[in-house]
Amino acid sequence: MQSSPDIRLTLLKQWLQPLASRHGFDPDSLAPASSDASFRRYFRLQAGERSLIVMDAPPPQEDCRPFVHVAGLLADAGVHVPAILEKDLDQGLLLLSDLGKYTYYQAIRQGLDDTALQVMYRQALQELVKAQQASTQGLPSYDRERLLQELTVFPEWYVRTHCGKTLDAQEEAMLAQCFATLVEDNLRQPNVLVLRDFHSPNLMLSADEKGDFVPGVIDFQDALAGPVTYDIASLVMDARTTWEEPQQLDWAIRYWEAARAAGLPVAPDFGDFHRAYEWMGLQRNLRILGVFARLSHRDGKHGYLDHIPRVLAYTRQVTTRYNAFQPLVKLLDRLEDRAVSTGYTF
Repeated sequence: MQSSPDIRLTLLKQWLQPLASRHGFDPDSLAPASSDASFRRYFRLQAGERSLIVMDAPPPQEDCRPFVHVAGLLADAGVHVPAILEKDLDQGLLLLSDLGKYTYYQAIRQGLDDTALQVMYRQALQELVKAQQASTQGLPSYDRERLLQELTVFPEWYVRTHCGKTLDAQEEAMLAQCFATLVEDNLRQPNVLVLRDFHSPNLMLSADEKGDFVPGVIDFQDALAGPVTYDIASLVMDARTTWEEPQQLDWAIRYWEAARAAGLPVAPDFGDFHRAYEWMGLQRNLRILGVFARLSHRDGKHGYLDHIPRVLAYTRQVTTRYNAFQPLVKLLDRLEDRAVSTGYTF
């Protein structure tokens, strides 16, 4: 069976041809770099001793304009993001500087000693503090409607489709109450620029112009103005990499201290901050359970199911700690056909 032609790839190559001499790259060196959960995909070009990245974001499924806008906001704040060298927003094509070939996630999977790991993550915390000082001009708000809407994927795709379970009226009411509790708490937090996926797959092993190590930040086109604890929860409860609670706490404390020193609006008491970011993390992880289930069952991207046990562990870490979410623990037990959970709560 003959495969269908890659029309987007042909378009991309045609777009690159007149740009080659200006940026010194070899058009024939074009090679796949990566793809993600959306329709976007990335290619790498060789330009002498350096390399460049091409983003293919096909309209109407994708829009490059938010990426360009947020890249500007972050760069102005001193965050290490790709430089936009060329753009054709109508065709969904960008030529970018290359921040490196390896993500934090890839480096962790290959094996790192603890010293290297701690250096990487302490630098990432500094980049997060910079990002949260960026302007939020022109960004959508992480408002009540958006927060509630994101949670609907949990009952629809994780509970019904993935687990094959039906919620009774009492469980539906309980879930609605838990969602409302989370959303109202998160809405009370001060707003900053929220990257939304600030975790190991979106941090690059990179260097600045002086050659000093600094993490490169990518995949920020969905940034919003939202709760200050969102991105630290994303980092320490990484859906792709398991971090035990002592490590989560260490990085959370270091972030909290740096954020306070920078004048960011985090809670002045670490205990209050810790509870807030755990509840924010719970909201995020309930959404991720639904999204990963949807990526598998609807889109055929079954590799995302490998991460569900980890996300469930993070979810249980929070739900078993607080009385407000004990009914949700019982639902999780039923979905997993487990015995009733017990534990200390606050």
